[in-house]
Amino acid sequence: MSGRWILFAAASLATGCILGPDYERPEVPLPEGWRGLNAEETVSLADVPWWELFEDPVLEELIRTALAENKDLEIAIERIEEARAMYGFTRADLYPKVDARAGAGVLELSGNDVGVAPGEDLDGERYAVAGTVFWELDVFGRIRRTSEAQQAIFFATQEARRAVVVALVADVAQAYMELRDFDRRLDIARRTLEARREYVVLARDRFEGGKTSEIDWRQAEAEYHRVASTVSQLEALVTQTENHLSVLLGRNPGSIPRGMPVDTMPVPLAVPSGLPSELLDRRPDVRYAEELLVSANAGIGAAKALLYPSISLTGSFGWVSQDLDELLQSSSQSWLIGADLLQPIFNAGQNRRRVEMAESQQRQALYEYEHFILRAFREVEDALVGHRKAGEQRDSQGLRVAAERQVLMLAELRYRGGVASYLEVLDAQRSMFTAELDEAQAIRDQLVSLVLLYKALGGGWSEAQPAEPEERQP
Repeated sequence: MSGRWILFAAASLATGCILGPDYERPEVPLPEGWRGLNAEETVSLADVPWWELFEDPVLEELIRTALAENKDLEIAIERIEEARAMYGFTRADLYPKVDARAGAGVLELSGNDVGVAPGEDLDGERYAVAGTVFWELDVFGRIRRTSEAQQAIFFATQEARRAVVVALVADVAQAYMELRDFDRRLDIARRTLEARREYVVLARDRFEGGKTSEIDWRQAEAEYHRVASTVSQLEALVTQTENHLSVLLGRNPGSIPRGMPVDTMPVPLAVPSGLPSELLDRRPDVRYAEELLVSANAGIGAAKALLYPSISLTGSFGWVSQDLDELLQSSSQSWLIGADLLQPIFNAGQNRRRVEMAESQQRQALYEYEHFILRAFREVEDALVGHRKAGEQRDSQGLRVAAERQVLMLAELRYRGGVASYLEVLDAQRSMFTAELDEAQAIRDQLVSLVLLYKALGGGWSEAQPAEPEERQP
């Protein structure tokens, strides 16, 4: 009967109270909208899948390859598996532990051994087979709070993986656009180099014909070699960018296939940004910081539970005999049911200091969470203004190229007609070359700003989320 009462008490105590505060998302001040944009807007660029955003089949395939082969992403996935196993390891403490034990030996006691009655013979062989049970009752919620903290760590690793996906999609897209930009600038430089070669021949012929001085010829040669140096520099940048992309793809350095030219990639006229409040649930880094806050919050309850008694049940059932042949007979049966209670009395304040440490860690996690939110808002604002201004710069650079082209055409006409010196043509050539390179870079900057805005809004991961446990709390 006493054993039954112990089991009944265990069942009652196992569902005891949980110490510590339950998590509630902290209130943080949010802006009503983004500066210069419609505050009523609810659609976000991050809702658009990346394969629809870029509209380049080659880039889409590169991103798919990176998501399948990138080493940083594989590490992040393995960290999820590690956290999942750790969560299961911690949660297992909620349940009884059952073990089996078997032993055999020979015992011989001294005749003067304390506790041995005169004439009593305890010497001989010993055989035992038994099953043991140990169960720590989670009366004050220490195990449940620890499990809750570890579950939040598990969720945090999932958010960390999503952050890697967002960064990876953005890095591949940005590197690809830089590669296509270098391709375009290299094409401009090579066309310019061919034009400079023709001018070297023209200037030399005019000098040998006595129409101009040698200085025109030498200036044309110097300009030719300056452009040739730019070609070599751009060729190196193309190769280095291909190598960078190869590493992102999880491959050895090598060539990268090309798709759309950088100047033909579509750029939306209006970029939807969504509401600032949506950023808290969209940005994986913010959600990662919140999960760490959840874990730290649960750690307070786990620390407080150590101030209170811990109760555990132990039990065993088996057979013990001096004769191996009689080991499994009913007369050899033995069993035990017991309960232990441990109440900390004096430990020089260690348990209270542990609570203070947990509370401080929770406050640190809260400040970190608020910092992540502020940084997210700043990055979106920076990306929005960067994208707007990059579009304006692209338009200005296009007009500049058109004007420089006219200047060069007029200077060449004046030079061939003998009205102007080659120096005038040289200045126009240099200005035109620089303007074309600047226009190519402005196009690249606008596309990269779109990628950075996409990343700042937390896009790129919603179509590939790993499965999560259904319940938020253990």
